[in-house]
Amino acid sequence: MNNRYCVIMGGGVGSRFWPYSRKNLPKQFIDFLGTGRTLLQMSFDRAKSIVPTSNIIVVTNEAYRDIVLEQLPELDEAQILLEPVRRNTAPCIAWAAFHIHALNPDASIMVSPSDHLIFNEDVFRKEIINGFEFVENHDALLTLGIKPNRPETGYGYIQIGGKSDVDGISQVKTFTEKPDIEIARIFVESGEFFWNSGIFLWSAQSILKTLHEYAPDVYCKFEAGIDKFGTSEEKNYIKEKFAECPNISIDFAVMEKAPNVYVSCVNFGWNDLGAWGVLYEYSPKSKEGNVTQNCNAMLYNCHNNMIAVKNKDKLIVASGLKNFIIADSGDVLLICPQNEEQRIKQFVNDVKSSFGDKYQ
Repeated sequence: MNNRYCVIMGGGVGSRFWPYSRKNLPKQFIDFLGTGRTLLQMSFDRAKSIVPTSNIIVVTNEAYRDIVLEQLPELDEAQILLEPVRRNTAPCIAWAAFHIHALNPDASIMVSPSDHLIFNEDVFRKEIINGFEFVENHDALLTLGIKPNRPETGYGYIQIGGKSDVDGISQVKTFTEKPDIEIARIFVESGEFFWNSGIFLWSAQSILKTLHEYAPDVYCKFEAGIDKFGTSEEKNYIKEKFAECPNISIDFAVMEKAPNVYVSCVNFGWNDLGAWGVLYEYSPKSKEGNVTQNCNAMLYNCHNNMIAVKNKDKLIVASGLKNFIIADSGDVLLICPQNEEQRIKQFVNDVKSSFGDKYQ
């Protein structure tokens, strides 16, 4: 167990939850479900039930250093890797792999996003332990696949291929990133495709070898400073070189290319808390189907709305609304039909073009 590590990726900005999720406090640092624990803290709680707390690494943007230390006081500052700029998941994972390999060449690693929901944590723990055992005995990159219950255009899809020598684990035949709705329907009906959860397991040696072969433009940025990882020089090296990394996801950089990619098809109540519609789906509702978060509300002839306010003393009075998102964060009020929530990223970009960073 001392060779097992967890990397929690916590540097995103959560723009699809704008304006509730903002650049200075993204969604992973917010208690969306009212449990008293933020999404990051819930991810940490799951990880420490599987690996030693000392083997948990959080990779985040340097702007969030103080927030991570405040929310995860159990971590030593050396367990927080601070990215000077955002460069997507492949550079994030490569840095973590080089860092952990320098500490322990025999390490096996679980990589987890910081903003997902897991509703059956006992099953999750069992599946992760099984995954660790698989990658410790195979030169393999393992991803966890979720059986789709609807045609979803916001997720990546994994097509399963031949079986491995371990029950429940198959070779990956293809990856498809965020298909259109018609393709998504075909995928779901075929029974061969699973959602890509974004949770990965591999040995440090396997992922470094695969990065070297299939993403050399990422690998070489870290390999040039290999003697600095695990030393006092690592931080300065990253500050100097990280911005030179290409902005690319681990899926495009490695998972779509490598021949030794496997998928474990799991069922532990997973959801990528990626947008308002997902939060609406999993939140308690009034008899009219309305969800209200952190506010008082008087609603007249209103049905199936998602209303979230950061100021708990604010009163929301609305009449005649159906299937809307209303999100208030002080200096920004968003009012948007739920069926247009995929446009929120566009709204954020348009706001940036018109007002700069003021409302980001």
